Amino acid sequence: MSESATDKRIICDFEVDFGNGGRIQGQGFRLSIDGDGIEDGHLANAIVRELNLLMVGDVRILRKELVGERHEAAATLCRPAHARRVHIDLSHTICEGLITYKGLPAPLICDFLSREDSRRLYDTGTSFQIGRIDMVANTGTYLDSPFHRFEDGKDLSQLELASLAGLACVVARVNGLTGRSIGREVFLPLDVRGKAVLVESGWSRHWATDQYFEGHFYLTRDAAEYLRDQGAVLVGIDSYNIDDTADGTRPVHTALLSAGIPIVEHLCNLDSLPAAEFTFTAAPVKVKGMGTFPVRAFATLGSA
Repeated sequence: MSESATDKRIICDFEVDFGNGGRIQGQGFRLSIDGDGIEDGHLANAIVRELNLLMVGDVRILRKELVGERHEAAATLCRPAHARRVHIDLSHTICEGLITYKGLPAPLICDFLSREDSRRLYDTGTSFQIGRIDMVANTGTYLDSPFHRFEDGKDLSQLELASLAGLACVVARVNGLTGRSIGREVFLPLDVRGKAVLVESGWSRHWATDQYFEGHFYLTRDAAEYLRDQGAVLVGIDSYNIDDTADGTRPVHTALLSAGIPIVEHLCNLDSLPAAEFTFTAAPVKVKGMGTFPVRAFATLGSA
């Protein structure tokens, strides 16, 4: 192919469901192809192959567009190009009646202004819905700021976005661990300095069941102090609590939050992540005087 030749590319949006639960979405994913098009089935297979996805269920192509772009190198079928990015949702859905933490009330979700009532306020054919939710802060997948544990710690409004968004991340996998406690030895092989550390215990499979509340995995004091001392910037877990709930001193919350390290609990879909080479985001709303709030936690794979 000459230097002035045109390379055919597909730009697509897609969704991938995993056989063991969870879903990822991709937008603006670009692939080089031979010819003037590609069937959805072949495109779905190429996406799975290029992203090295495992345990894939359904793949849905939501949009695709054929474009011509000038390149120096010859095109190859489904060669990955620039501007590919995939987001993996790591948070549970909050719904009416959901119990996240035993003993805390479920959220109440309703209309403050229904569409039907709003029609009286606007022109014909125009309606709006304004929702209302009554819930405790520890609902769904949520982030703990230092204020959650310490009166003089930073609250949600004082957390810097740089400490919550686009964090380099590693995953510690302990699914199948004998016993419930997760010690420092799990983290020794990982480079955690300057990174968010997510702990995949597999406990999220019990979400919204009675079993979720009992016998969960948790970090030890030694593990928390190791992560703190090694420079981790955020720690998350897919379990009921990052601490042993039988220990009223809450040593893990104490060690991490005293060092200004946010905690994210009740994550999910961590088995869909690679071990590293991705970023993590979990930003709560900016509320003054609160230490905990739900987040839309997600991982971002690939580059812009």
